[in-house]
Amino acid sequence: MSLIAFLAVLSVLVLIHEFGHFIVAKRIGVRIERFSFGFGPKLFSVKKGDTEYIVSAIPVGGYVKFAGDEPTEKLQNKPWEFPARSIFERFRIIFAGPLLNYILAFLIFSAIFMVGSPVMTTEIGAMLKDYPAQKAGLIVGDKVIAVDGRSVKYWEEMTDMIHKHAEGPIRFSIERNGKLYDKEIQPIVRKGKDVFGNEVRLALVGVAPSPQRIEKVRYGFFKSLYMGFNKLTELTVLTYKALWYLIIGRLSFKESMTGPIGIFMITAQAASLGLIYLLQFTAILSASLAIFNLLPIPALDGGHILFLIVEKVRGKPLSMKAQEFIANVGLWLLILLMLFLVYNDISKFGILDKAAKLFKH
Repeated sequence: MSLIAFLAVLSVLVLIHEFGHFIVAKRIGVRIERFSFGFGPKLFSVKKGDTEYIVSAIPVGGYVKFAGDEPTEKLQNKPWEFPARSIFERFRIIFAGPLLNYILAFLIFSAIFMVGSPVMTTEIGAMLKDYPAQKAGLIVGDKVIAVDGRSVKYWEEMTDMIHKHAEGPIRFSIERNGKLYDKEIQPIVRKGKDVFGNEVRLALVGVAPSPQRIEKVRYGFFKSLYMGFNKLTELTVLTYKALWYLIIGRLSFKESMTGPIGIFMITAQAASLGLIYLLQFTAILSASLAIFNLLPIPALDGGHILFLIVEKVRGKPLSMKAQEFIANVGLWLLILLMLFLVYNDISKFGILDKAAKLFKH
């Protein structure tokens, strides 16, 4: 089931991406020779008009082949060839793939907010031994109603308020067996680092949520669209910020990046939690695919857009030989990156250790 979920998610994202290129090229008038789902040997195909629709043996990825888009291909200078179209038209075709992934992420996020986003309530499910909350008399089953006089309903907003309270005691309003109690708790303040490596001070009281106390929070149609857009914007800013910190060395590349094995493991975990969690991860993955594809790296959509910018500035495109050389370098760099990420995933998730234990049994 984990493998099915992984392949289903990847298939949808790839098909949406390639369909973006496909539909815009069709509308502009560029001939599409092949639309392939997957790579490797052809399993079967259907020819419709000028396009051959192919299902290939390796169901990870896919591609669209436009007329005249290969450097070795002999051009006929026909309007239905990709290089014959204007720079803006070619930009639209290239940009459409990542754009559709981005739109898909927005729609999924918005749909989740409409049908109900699962959130944990403020009921305490576990206590950390010898931490301030336990010493102050809080017990499992207590529900936090307010922090420092501000009402709270969900665990995330409560912990956010606690973490930011670095000085003085925190006032808690607690509901226990239908009765209200007030508690003042002096938190432990610890120094640490956030996801970007910045040093932060976190106030901790030593409580954990109850996994059984989850509510679905629903919003109206327009509110959900706003929340979906806001979620996508936050994710985009966070991703580009993380990429920048990777470039300047503030984030560890090894610890921050994951490859196909890591994506499979996370997909399996999300699928085991339920459909909403799987959809949420699919939206994150779709947005990440769009963002990564737009990076100015040869062999990616962003690299093709970079070639168009160079063509616009020079007044003529780079030679086919130069484009082919740069694209091949970019492709080999991506292959090396993928191999490193696979190795990193194997180490990170202890795949070899798990396999060794399995064979022992």
